[in-house]
Amino acid sequence: MLQDYLRRRGWLDTNEVISAVEKPGEGNMNYTLRVITLNRTLIIKQSRAYVEKYPSIPAPANRAIIEGRFYEKTQPVPMLASYMPQLLGTDEENNILVLQDLGTARDYTFLYKPSQLLSEADAWALIEYLSELHHQFLAEVPDPVFVNQEMRALNHEHIFNYPFLLENGFDLNTIQPGLQDVAIPYKQDVELKKIVRRLGRLYLDENDNHTDEHPHRTLLHGDYYPGSWLQIDSDGETTVKIIDPEFCFYGPPEFDLGVMIAHLMMAQQPFSTLEAILTNYEKPVGFDDTLRQQFTGVEIIRRLIGLAQLPLSLSLEQKQQLLEEARRMIV
Repeated sequence: MLQDYLRRRGWLDTNEVISAVEKPGEGNMNYTLRVITLNRTLIIKQSRAYVEKYPSIPAPANRAIIEGRFYEKTQPVPMLASYMPQLLGTDEENNILVLQDLGTARDYTFLYKPSQLLSEADAWALIEYLSELHHQFLAEVPDPVFVNQEMRALNHEHIFNYPFLLENGFDLNTIQPGLQDVAIPYKQDVELKKIVRRLGRLYLDENDNHTDEHPHRTLLHGDYYPGSWLQIDSDGETTVKIIDPEFCFYGPPEFDLGVMIAHLMMAQQPFSTLEAILTNYEKPVGFDDTLRQQFTGVEIIRRLIGLAQLPLSLSLEQKQQLLEEARRMIV
C-alpha cells in the first residue's frame, strides 16, 4: 500500500521497490518512517490529530504542512538549506511530508547525560544557523503563512500555563520523589506568574504593547533544543543538522535563543560554552537580552515541573538550584 501511494505521488520511480521500512528514531510529535529501496532511502513524516508520544494530547493535524512551508521558505537560502533536510514532497490532504534521509544520526539529547559536552564546532554551527535564520526573515509585517496559531496555543499551554497550575493532576513525585514539594512555591508565586502570563501573551502575539517594545518579528524555529539538532556521522566527520520546525512562527528572536540557553543549562554545559554562544549570536536590531533571559527562565521551569519532561540526570537539589536561578532570570 505504501509503495503504491509513493508511486502515485511520484516520490518513487515506477519500478522502484521498497525493500524495508524502519523507524528512524524516537519521535515525539509525529509518525515517521524510513523507506528503503535498492537505490535510496527516504523519510516519510505524517502528523496526526494528536501527539504521537502522548495520544491523549490533541495537536493540530496539519503541523507537518506548516513544517513543509518552513523548508520551502528557508531552502532558497543556501546556508540555511545546508543545515536542513531537503523537502522532496508534500501531501496536504494527508498531512504528509517526504524528506531527504540524512543517514546515520543521533540527536543531541545525549547532552543531558553526565559529562557530555557540546563541542566548540557544534556550538558554532548551531548559533550560526540561528543567527542566519533570524536575520534573513526579520520583518515588521510577518508572513501570514506562518501564523501557526494552533501550535502556538498548544505550546503556550505547556510552557506558560500548565506548569504553574497548583492543581494540574500531574504528580511530579512520579518523576522524582520530592519534586512535587519543590515545585509548589513556583506554582504559588504571584509575582512570578504575573510576568509569565505577560511573556505568554507576547508569545501568542497578544501583548498590546509589543509593537512599541519589540518592533520586529522574525521567523523562529520554535523548538530550538537538543531534540531538534542532529549529529550526522559521515566519513569519520560529524556535522550538525536542524530538524522539526513544526512550531515555527514569526515572533521575538529572544524566544529561540532563550530556549537554547535553557537546555544547555539543564544539560550542565560549562559557563564558557554559554558565554561563547551568547557572544557569537548575531543579535538583530532591538534584541532584548532581559527578555531572552526571561524566556530562558520559563523554559527551565516548564521542563522541570511541567508535563514535557526531559531525560535529565539531575539530583533534586540540582533541580531546586536551577529553579531558583530561573526565577531570578524572570522576576
